[in-house]
Amino acid sequence: MFSPSVRRTIHHAIWLFAWLTTLGIIAGLLFFIYIQATLPDPQTIIDRRVDQSTKIYDRTGMVLLYDIYKEERRTIIPWDRIPQNVRDATVAAEDANFYNHRGIDVKGIIRAFIENVKEGDRSQGGSTITQQLIKKALLGDQKTLSRKVREAMLALEIERQFTKDQILEMYLNQIPYGSNAYGIEAASQTFFKKPAGDLTTAEAALLVALPQSPSRLSPYGSHADELYARQAYILRRMHELSFLSDEEYALAQAEKPTLSPKGSTISAPHFVIMAREYVLQKYGEETIQSGGLKIITSLDATLQKTAGELVAKHAEVNEKKHGATNAALVAIDPKTGDVLALVGSRNYFDVEREGNFNVATALRQPGSSFKPFAYAGAIQKGYPDGTILFDVKTEFNPLCSPEATQRKDSRGNDCYHPQNYDGRYRGPVSLRQSLAQSLNVTSVKTLYLAGIQETISLAERMGITTLQDRSRFGLALVLGGAEVRLIDLVSAYGVFANDGLRTPWALVNRIERADGSILEDRAVQATRALDPQAARMISDILSDNAARAPTFGASSPLVISGRQVAAKTGTTQANRDAWIVGYTPSLVVGAWAGNNDNTPMNRTGTGVGVSAPLWNEFMRAALSGKPLETFTPPDPMSSDKTMLNGLWQSFNSSSGAPEAHSILYYIQKNNPLGPEPTNPASDDQFSNWDRAVQFIYPSSQNVL
Repeated sequence: MFSPSVRRTIHHAIWLFAWLTTLGIIAGLLFFIYIQATLPDPQTIIDRRVDQSTKIYDRTGMVLLYDIYKEERRTIIPWDRIPQNVRDATVAAEDANFYNHRGIDVKGIIRAFIENVKEGDRSQGGSTITQQLIKKALLGDQKTLSRKVREAMLALEIERQFTKDQILEMYLNQIPYGSNAYGIEAASQTFFKKPAGDLTTAEAALLVALPQSPSRLSPYGSHADELYARQAYILRRMHELSFLSDEEYALAQAEKPTLSPKGSTISAPHFVIMAREYVLQKYGEETIQSGGLKIITSLDATLQKTAGELVAKHAEVNEKKHGATNAALVAIDPKTGDVLALVGSRNYFDVEREGNFNVATALRQPGSSFKPFAYAGAIQKGYPDGTILFDVKTEFNPLCSPEATQRKDSRGNDCYHPQNYDGRYRGPVSLRQSLAQSLNVTSVKTLYLAGIQETISLAERMGITTLQDRSRFGLALVLGGAEVRLIDLVSAYGVFANDGLRTPWALVNRIERADGSILEDRAVQATRALDPQAARMISDILSDNAARAPTFGASSPLVISGRQVAAKTGTTQANRDAWIVGYTPSLVVGAWAGNNDNTPMNRTGTGVGVSAPLWNEFMRAALSGKPLETFTPPDPMSSDKTMLNGLWQSFNSSSGAPEAHSILYYIQKNNPLGPEPTNPASDDQFSNWDRAVQFIYPSSQNVL
């Protein structure tokens, strides 16, 4: 059938294949013999490997803020003291086939692979409880072939030497649950201050959820929602596996476990948790758990101590006087972006008041503290600080009555006629007076002149990160109609303080490995976010006490005696949030007061009345002994155009129409320094808003 040469080729190929197969088998046997010879003694599994702890320090590297896994808090308890609900929850969560396999669950591996393919990630694992015990206690988490082979061989050997109950007992006594707690007894004492034998089913499921990612899923961190989602999954699996009856499952679902306050061994807890999560996200669970890192943060320990004491002091006063149960404060160096102090709530360890809630990173409406972004945009376009704006009753929806008496237009949309904080109208005011006195009507007009989209873009360049859905925002944006984060707002004001340069806020300055080598060393990088003249003008206006005195008084908490300090307050609708952000050229501080559940404060709960005293006292302490600083004055802005040069007329003398009261009669919105529009009422640059506001002055009395 085949020629002699072909037969010889086939013969040689068969011999070659046979030799290669034989060599492969021999190599495989030698590999397994080597692995077998180097396997640790399974009896040593009761001696847990001790990892190096990661330490978090202040900016000097001398003040220890937190020692991650400083010691293993572990109390070994016998099998008969481990409650059945903990055993069942662990099996349901980690290895439902535990009592049926011999250390390796082939079906579980296949099932996990299929689930991961379906879900598009690698969240499902196929490791058995036996394999996890070996990985944590003997071999570590290295992702190598030899480690995987060792793990499999040890799993078979351990299953041969120990009973299933013994293996589960060792697992539950050695696995890490976070917060330095190793073993279920230490975890129960740490998180619930009770013996494991007293755990309810809901509490047991919550603890069993932790070993998947102890740092990320910490109930004291910012990912507690993920922890409770996993707890719900474990309870559901217990029910599906018949560990819980229908009635028991319903009771466990309804129970809300009450956690014990986190131990006081952590300083600056809100800050430390944010720094730890930064490292965790960048370098992974294993590195932060046992990498022996030295994390040098940006925190000024002295300022942090002052901030914590003052937040607690003023929050207590505000609760009694203004109905504000919580407060927060953030201080940043605008030149470096260093977060010098951060207090997210009045007392992190106060469980009843949700002290672990971090207002510094929460979304809250900023009220008038958002206004400077619109004014900066207008100034950057060329509008001088002497620009005249009319503070009069104004309807901004062109489909509503100019008298501002309607609630809805013909299409069912809301009419929009904002009022000033005191219900008064002041007539013609300058742009400087409008911002300094925080007038609402003229601020909405300023946003229109600056442009909504342009203002959003500017705010984002300056550091506001929460305005992605631009379709949500209209003219109410300038009055605080969008949610921001306190830490972002403080950082963005740093652009004003730093002559228009933005340096993003940062928590970690340097990370050293256990051997002293540098893992990360942050370099300060500044980018231009705002024209320097616009930044200087905003600082000049916000530090002009004479300009703001008609609203705030000459001796308000916005004044720091002997210092040039810029400041802006903000109060949201129904007094739900009270803000202040103020700065010098080298320090920006923002404070917030209110209630975590968004309930209103009383009528005195304003930015100047609630947050400003806290801000003022902190600023005075922080600036004490520091050199005096002044802002670089802006170049004077001038124009020969009516309304931009501070001049205005009551009426257009030729027509007698009230167009002359509108700045839009004299300038083109997007080119204020250009030629006057020849026919404003019909010019294409006028929008519905333009045409509407030209007819809101039926008599000259409206502007006085």
